[in-house]
Order: sequence, then structure tokens, then C-alpha cells
Amino acid sequence: MIGPLRTAAELDALAPAAPARRAVVMTMGALHEGHATLIRTARSLVGPEGQVVVTVFVNPLQFGAGEDLDRYPRTLEADLKTAAESGADAVFAPSVDEVYPGGEPQVRITAGPMGELLEGASRPGHFDGMLTVVAKLLHLTRPDTALYGQKDAQQLALIRRMVRDLNFPVEIVGVPTVREPDGLALSSRNRYLSPEERHTALALSRALFAARDRLAAQVALRARAESAPASNARAAALSALGEARAAADAHAVAAAQPGGGADAVRAAARAVLDDAAKSASPLVLDYLALIDPADFSEVADDHTGEAIMAVAARVGTTRLIDNIPLTFGAAS
Repeated sequence: MIGPLRTAAELDALAPAAPARRAVVMTMGALHEGHATLIRTARSLVGPEGQVVVTVFVNPLQFGAGEDLDRYPRTLEADLKTAAESGADAVFAPSVDEVYPGGEPQVRITAGPMGELLEGASRPGHFDGMLTVVAKLLHLTRPDTALYGQKDAQQLALIRRMVRDLNFPVEIVGVPTVREPDGLALSSRNRYLSPEERHTALALSRALFAARDRLAAQVALRARAESAPASNARAAALSALGEARAAADAHAVAAAQPGGGADAVRAAARAVLDDAAKSASPLVLDYLALIDPADFSEVADDHTGEAIMAVAARVGTTRLIDNIPLTFGAAS
């Protein structure tokens, strides 16, 4: 097991010799398989001669009033073991005083308009605090590459924007969301859920998968429509013969239009969440959004191209987020 580095000076002494590369994985601790996947991916990117640094720091700037800063899990000994087993060379676990030696910083990174949407609207100031600590940790660790999970899609988008806008000399890599076998996205907060609450929480991923399946069905209908130009006539003939189900299918094919369909995809996800709101441990929806990854604005029904379906909700006292990437476009 590796020991924690507590100061920037200790981290500086561990800097790899050129041309070896350094990758950093930033965490707030309570490491799980999602973090382990990030660490293993970092190791594969820098190779055996490179260096992987994991940061463990519960950042007070990104917690608002009434949030779970005090009860956020702190499991450093277990984190050191997970990091080492996953391929990390070092764990940088500084104190609050080491990161903010003069107290809370008066100068901070501002997330801008994108930081006021979705998570930013629900947690005012959260992204300013997140970007401020990410900027500080990038300066302290001086990596060539930094890896973040796609589960926190808005966070990842804002970090990429900060790095681009402020010319940070680092490559940002997003790593796909890691899920439990039943679909629940891995999160340090999952441990707060009772068994009944965890069952309800599965509605988040089920809603996203329902949206994905609805989009896939629309794509399939459009593909069939392209190959069946006479579908209207066929639907009318089937109706005359009393073949109601076949006629309905033929009508659906005839009505299929290239591109768009975002509203139906939203509706498929919302139906799952509405059912979960009626459960014994009800899901309380914060937001369900189908957004353009460029600026996190809601997409129109006729949207084509990349999109992200994002959801946030509370189950009991635990707030959870999840998302899934989608691609809208004409059938080929």
C-alpha cells in the first residue's frame, strides 16, 4: 500500500523524469470501482514508465448550505489500498490548510453561463468552487493528462472549457460511466441508500435507458420508412382487412420523419420517473433535461446530432445524478 503525500513539496519531490508523463485522477475519496477504472485508464495512457497521481480532497468550496460536507465519507486507508491496487504511484491527500493556506480564496474561477444551468441552478456556487479547486490541483500536480468520469457530465464539460479558455497545458480525458450490474451508476453517495431507497434509485438509470431505447425505435422506424414508400397504402389495406396491430405498425412507419423526435425521447424517460415518484420510498425529481453538450441548453424536438440526457433526483436524503449520451439523426 502506498502512503499519502500531504504537501505540495512532497509531491514535487516525486515528479517523474522527462520524457515520462504524469496523469492525475482527482477524487474526493471514498473510492469505488468507478474511480478504479479512472486510475487503470490513466495507467494505460502514461504507460509503465509514466506516473499516476490520485488526489483525495473533500473540497469545502463546492458544498452549499445544507449539503453533506460533514457527513461526506472519508475512508483514506481504504482509498490508499484501492489506488495502489488500481495502478497509482502516489496519493496526494492535502489538508484544507495546504490547499487554501490563507483561508477561503478571495479570487476564484467563475463557471460562467453554463455553470448556472442544471446542477448549477440546483447548487448555486457549486461549479465555481469545483473549478477553483481543479485549477489549484492542476497547478499543484502539474499533469500532462487529467481524467474525469462522464457521470459528472456538466463538471467534465466545464473543466474542458476552463482548460481551453484559460490555456492550461493539460489534456482532459473523459471516461465512460461505470455502473452496477443492475444499472445504477456508481457513486460514493450510494452507500447512504437503504435497500428500499436503492430500489427506487434504479429509476434514474431505467429512465435513461428508456430514452435510449425510444430513440433506437425511432431510428428503426425511419429506416423502415425509407425502404417502404408505399406504407400509407399498405396501412389502409391492413385496416380494411381488420389487421389492427399490423395497420398501426404500418401507420407508424408511414409517419416516421427523418431527424428529431426529442420530445418523445424525453417523454419515455419521464414516464419511468413519474412511476418512481409513487413508490414507497419516492423519487423526488430535481431535473430531467435533454441537452446540447456544447452549452447544456435544452434541445428542440427537431434536434439532430449529439445530445445528453441528464437527470438528478433525491431518494430519501440522498441526491443522485446520472446521464447518458444520445445521437439524433436521420436513418441511413
